[in-house]
Amino acid sequence: MVILTSVLATGALTLTACGSRDNSSGKSGDSGSSSTFTIGVDAPLSGENSNTGLGIQYGSQIAVDDANKNNWVPGVKFKLKAYDDKAQPATGQSNATSITGDKTAIGAVGPLNSGVAQSMQQVFASANMVEISPSNTNPQLTQGKNWQTAKSRPYKTYFRTATTDELQGSFAADYAYNGLKKKKAFVVDDKQTYGAGLAKIFNEKFTAAGGKVVQTDHVNAGDKDFGSLVTKIKNSGADLLYYGGQYDESALITKQLKDAGVKIPLFGGDGMYATAYTDVAGKQAEGDLATAIGVPADTLPAAKTFISTYKAKGYKGDYRGYGAYAYDATTAIIKAVKAVKDANGGKLPSDINDLRSKIVDEVGKSDFQGITGKVSFDQYGDTGNKQLTVYQVVNGEWKAVKTGTAS
Repeated sequence: MVILTSVLATGALTLTACGSRDNSSGKSGDSGSSSTFTIGVDAPLSGENSNTGLGIQYGSQIAVDDANKNNWVPGVKFKLKAYDDKAQPATGQSNATSITGDKTAIGAVGPLNSGVAQSMQQVFASANMVEISPSNTNPQLTQGKNWQTAKSRPYKTYFRTATTDELQGSFAADYAYNGLKKKKAFVVDDKQTYGAGLAKIFNEKFTAAGGKVVQTDHVNAGDKDFGSLVTKIKNSGADLLYYGGQYDESALITKQLKDAGVKIPLFGGDGMYATAYTDVAGKQAEGDLATAIGVPADTLPAAKTFISTYKAKGYKGDYRGYGAYAYDATTAIIKAVKAVKDANGGKLPSDINDLRSKIVDEVGKSDFQGITGKVSFDQYGDTGNKQLTVYQVVNGEWKAVKTGTAS
């Protein structure tokens, strides 16, 4: 486990390993007393995927700051405690144990990666503490291993403000076949929970639409040399490469592919939608595509203040992937605290375990207008916001080319 203990950017909150454990912290009482509660945030804050992970951390930080500044819950203050999972499931599990072991903690935001989430869910469920991911998209996390035939919610404590790969993969397949008019796809994944699941769904939906998947292959997270893969793609006759995975590998794949003279677009999921992708791939990223949850944050009137605050603070990372969704996830936890307090005569339960349990119940009832749209959850803990966007690299920058509601 790694805990972020330094100020990463101007205006960032200083986070310590011990949190606030003074006499007032984590104690509930009448509305006249002051209580401070911790919200944990887990994401890759260093190494692979950290550009996106930092966007989650600071999206949550802005929500905490807004809650404290505007007194969203009278008599209660919140602080954020950030944990670096390095995109590793074992580290995420250790972080979950640390979060639930903190007697001032009442909820968690994250993680970024679906594979990491699988290692954390049971820990939060055992502690009856709410966990809301702004970015996990694997359907199994909320609907069980047999989600395609018999949906069953594994953990009542787990929610997400991101829509699922079932919808994202279908949305991408439809655009690839009907929008781009591509007929032959080469499908690759990184063997990880997120990437493999997304690639599988795209494969199924593209084929069902009338397209042909000419070949499939796999790479390893952390690979740098994709020469053999490029040769396979070049010889396959594919007019599209679909990649299930993160930007770290896909940026290198598209660069090596184009350098070899294979001028077909690389299409991926939300794990690719980051400035780091275009920074690494450079001109060779031109024309590539990615789906992402929701609609562009800079087109949402409610997100304008969030974006200006993020930029003014000089926060690192990229807010465009999941920063706004992390803000809404954090807000859902804070609003749940208020709902518990209001339902209990203006007081919070004195027992932290009782408080955590009631927060889980109230998060499930969420129904408010967030900065990404309406925030609500269905019987599986999935978001009610089904909007998705296809982005394409145009003149070196991601540009929205199609926005719609997945079905």
